[in-house]
Amino acid sequence: MRAMLATFATLAILVSTARAQDAAADYPNRPIHIVVAVPAGGGVDTVTRLVAQYLQQKLGQPVVVENRAGAGGNLGAEYVFTAPPDGYTLLASQPSPLTTNPMLYKKMAFDPKQFEPVIIMTSIANVLLVRPDFPAKTAKEFIEYCKAHPGKVNYASQGVGTTSHLTAALFEKVTGTKLVHVPYKGTAPALNDLISSHVDFIFMELASAIRLHQAGKARILAVATKERIAELPEIPTLDEVGLKNFESGTWNAISAPPRTPKPIVDKLNKAINEVLQQPEVREHFAKVVLHPAGGSPEQAKAFIARETEIWDAVIKEAHIPAR
Repeated sequence: MRAMLATFATLAILVSTARAQDAAADYPNRPIHIVVAVPAGGGVDTVTRLVAQYLQQKLGQPVVVENRAGAGGNLGAEYVFTAPPDGYTLLASQPSPLTTNPMLYKKMAFDPKQFEPVIIMTSIANVLLVRPDFPAKTAKEFIEYCKAHPGKVNYASQGVGTTSHLTAALFEKVTGTKLVHVPYKGTAPALNDLISSHVDFIFMELASAIRLHQAGKARILAVATKERIAELPEIPTLDEVGLKNFESGTWNAISAPPRTPKPIVDKLNKAINEVLQQPEVREHFAKVVLHPAGGSPEQAKAFIARETEIWDAVIKEAHIPAR
């Protein structure tokens, strides 16, 4: 009896695998729908639309991009989570719906760990960006100023639980400082108040910060990377000024619904990797200071798991309450 059951189980696996391979061989035969979990015009949206433009050339089918923003990316993620696992509905998102949102929201209608990671599209460093008239002129002076004025220095973020918020919380922890959090609803209002000197600083992704720095509207004092970055060779890392191994960056990923067949995930991964290597795409990314990532689905899954572990620890230690 056991032998018979084992035989049936093996046959079922073989049939399932064969069906998945058949589906992948015919994939895609109709338009692909990519749901972006942020508003139009943001970094994730910009990257996704560029990738989609070249992806449809690779796959021979239209790739339609739709924005479903809200609840820190949860609305778009939930929509894709419940979509058929056939590769025709995909999620393009910032880190939070795949990593930290379970720690920040009391109720969620999806489990991020069940998504099938396809690829990390791009990554970008975060930088310490201060208002144009902030008294400290260097990163060391900034840290000393924060220590000397507990509860008096405030920082902006794009909202509770965003990378800018969590990076500042990590900064508080490692420097022993006490700062005041001023959350905003997105990047634009936060940066508008920074350049108007209504808030003191923000940890912001490089692409948005570098233009303000170059125009003298705000100042980058340090970068949150292992090494100095080519675009700002004169700016030190936070590690260099005493915050050992302090790193923070943001990224965007393509994910498929749970149980999407691996052959389909692999086919998408291969095509997007090829898109990321195209000279025109890399040239466009360079203009907006984005760095192509790429890699395998397995690497994307491992990367997301590491990011989740790191930032979940920050949320716990900072006692950030769930909403």
